Amino acid sequence: MTTELLKYCISAYEVFVSAFSGIYILFYIILALLSYTAILKHLRFQKYLEEETLFKSNYLMGVSVVAPAFNEGVNIVYNVRSLLSLTYPKYEVIIVNDGSTDDTLEKLIIEFELVKVDFYYEEHIPTKPVRGHYKSKNPIYSKLMVVDKENGKSKADASNAGINSSKYPLFLCTDVDCILKQETILKLSKPFMEHSRRVIATGAGIRISNSCEVKEGFLVKVHFPKEWYPRFQELEYVRAFLFGRMAWSRINGLLLVSGGLGMFDKEIAIKAGGYWHKSLGEDMELITRMRKYMYDNHQKFLIKYIPESLCWTEVPSTKQILLRQRVRWARGLIQTLYLHRNMFFNPKYGKTAFLILPYFFWFEFMVPIIEVIGLITIIIAFTFKFINEEYLLWFTLTIYLFYLLITLISIFIDEVLYKNYDNAKELMVLVMMAIIEPIVYHPICVYASLKGYWHFFNQKEQSWGVMTRKGFTTSKKI
Repeated sequence: MTTELLKYCISAYEVFVSAFSGIYILFYIILALLSYTAILKHLRFQKYLEEETLFKSNYLMGVSVVAPAFNEGVNIVYNVRSLLSLTYPKYEVIIVNDGSTDDTLEKLIIEFELVKVDFYYEEHIPTKPVRGHYKSKNPIYSKLMVVDKENGKSKADASNAGINSSKYPLFLCTDVDCILKQETILKLSKPFMEHSRRVIATGAGIRISNSCEVKEGFLVKVHFPKEWYPRFQELEYVRAFLFGRMAWSRINGLLLVSGGLGMFDKEIAIKAGGYWHKSLGEDMELITRMRKYMYDNHQKFLIKYIPESLCWTEVPSTKQILLRQRVRWARGLIQTLYLHRNMFFNPKYGKTAFLILPYFFWFEFMVPIIEVIGLITIIIAFTFKFINEEYLLWFTLTIYLFYLLITLISIFIDEVLYKNYDNAKELMVLVMMAIIEPIVYHPICVYASLKGYWHFFNQKEQSWGVMTRKGFTTSKKI
């Protein structure tokens, strides 16, 4: 009887996994079509309102670039110079020194001739105490402000201090180690000025700076990463940013604007409560809360995504740092879904309640759990000889080939539109990485996700941790 029950459970799980996989594939086909139409629309609409026209417009919106910094002394000077060189007529750069214990603040003071100034600081969003504001005596650096505050143990707290100190209606949140294209502000701010419906946030593609040629904070030449883990992450970034997020943008369903590059309507962000300092996925959590605020106040809104790579950032190059990052991301995901669980299937929140949040629950949160249960089921089925080997082979092959097709399409679109790689060899390496990714890299991500869930449900304390960086000055290529 026990054997029969076990066989029945395995058969039932096979049916569940087959149905789940079919729905998953269907969703991705729909996302592919949405992404394709969204990219075409973006390319056509670019010609409708020329960027030069916006530059000369009286309606040009000011932007505050907010970049938290904690122990970034290695690169801080180059990073700030890069941010100050962005092409936009009306912006400021706010560097938030989040209680650094190294020479970050000292380097800024010396290099940019900073002095402490009287500043009317209005705490719209509560943060750790701000110790002072610094401005330059040199008119060349008039766009720069440095906020010195006590360490808040999170990027969110530092970002909130920067938002409180900002003077413009839009703010661009980034990391000081990020390298932005010179036209980044214009491209991200453009949707705020060209849509009749209120745009509350915009995002764009982020790429990997590992192995790229960087000189004094400026990107000189883009190269495919030389190290294995950054190579796999390059695949993830291309697939997620160009393929997934463009599709969600097409139906106004974005729930995530990356913390490394996101522009926000300051008024709505403040009214929604700003970044939550206890969140480990503060970018996703803020967007969810901003969406909730707009629904609660019966205001129509848009969140737009730009299908262009506007930002390059250094990613984890070792397994240890990668695991630390992905565990934090996984915990941030379940934390956000749990925090906003009352929005699920609540008619008040429209597509967010019935489509977006359920999608993230089933196809982001649940997938690692289903995969592990599936692996255990296969082992048990082999042990008791309940397995249909031919079915398993064809099922696995179908899933693998579909994943590979999606990845190759993403690579193809990226190369045709933006030609980010130096030569055909780098493209071929990227394709080879796509072939082995499910076997070599994906299990590591699944493990990290499950560990993150375990930490959340066991209420294990976890800080942001330290992202060890090689720095731009140690060699010609990083």
